[in-house]
Parts: sequence; C-alpha cells; structure tokens
Amino acid sequence: MSSLVRTLIGVCAAVPIALGLFFLMNSLIDRQFEQDEIKAQKVAEIVVPDKEIETNRKEELPEKVEDPDEPPPDMEPLDFDTDLDMSTANMAPAVAVNVSINASGLSSGDGEYLPIVKVAPIYPRRAQTRGITGYCIVTYTVTTTGAIRDPYVENESDCSPKGIFERASLKAAAKFKYKPRVVDGQAIEVAGVQNKFTYELEGGRR
Repeated sequence: MSSLVRTLIGVCAAVPIALGLFFLMNSLIDRQFEQDEIKAQKVAEIVVPDKEIETNRKEELPEKVEDPDEPPPDMEPLDFDTDLDMSTANMAPAVAVNVSINASGLSSGDGEYLPIVKVAPIYPRRAQTRGITGYCIVTYTVTTTGAIRDPYVENESDCSPKGIFERASLKAAAKFKYKPRVVDGQAIEVAGVQNKFTYELEGGRR
C-alpha cells in the first residue's frame, strides 16, 4: 500500500515538471526563430545623389588705371643757405671764447707742428645764465697724423672756476687738427702741448 502511494505521488509531481519543461523549450524555439527573421531582413540602401561641383575659373583682372591727362608739375629746387657762421653754431649767443694756443709747447726748427683746425667750445649754459667767466688750460699730445690724443687738465689751478669749463674745453680740444712735426723727414709725436680756452661774455658782463 505504501509503495502504491509513493508511485502516485511521484507521478503527480512529475507531470507538472514535464509540462513546465515542455512550455520552456517551446518558448526558446519561438525566440530563436524571431531572431533569425530579424537577421534575415535586408537593410535599406542609402543612395547619395551625385552633385556636380562647379569650379569658377574666371580670374578677376584689376581695373586698368587710366593715365593722367597732364603730368605733375616739376618741383622747384629748394634754396639752402650754405653760409654757416661757425661761431654761431659752436657757441651760445652773446658769448665769446678765445682758443689761443699757449707757446709752451712750441720749439724752433724746421717742420714744426702747426694748428690747422681749432674748434671753439660751447659755452656752458649754467655759466652763461649766471654770468660766470673764466678759463681752462688743456694739455694733450699731437700725434704723427696731426690728431689729438689724451686731452686732460693737468692741475686743478689750470681751470677757473673749478668744475665749470673743464668738460667743454676737453671736448673742443679733442677735435683740433694739426700739421704734425717733422724731423729728418719723419713725423713725430709732440707731447705736452697746451691750449688755453678763455670764456668771456660780450658786453663786459661779470
């Protein structure tokens, strides 16, 4: 009796399981068919119409410039005043500077050095506005080419007032030009040549 009951219970339990497996297999088969149908569908072709590109090969030429009816008038030459007063160019107005050479550097004999170009210094503006006058002695060497080398103020007493006329005197002396001294047909240097610059205001202003 007990074995029969067990058999009935097993049959009753197996029937639902078998039906469940049957329906599960059936649903899997249906899904596989649906996927095959989707893959089998043909993708629509995309057609791009041909477009003709037009190339503009026409070159735009610049407009022709018409020739002027009349040529431009000739320019009149400009007149330049070539008469330049060196004393006006090198010195401030209403001043006078004496650039006389000191005889202490000269000696007797043939072919002595001689000054060719002597440039007047520019009167310092500070001294001019304050009415300051004075002098400055510059010492230098005349080279074999007649140029000036190493201009300097030897002593503090060589320039008066001190610190006023030294700079202007040194700049002017550096521009001097000499005929060099010649001994036995050879140009030689002359050291210790001195030049005294005297700074005075016109009209006797002190």
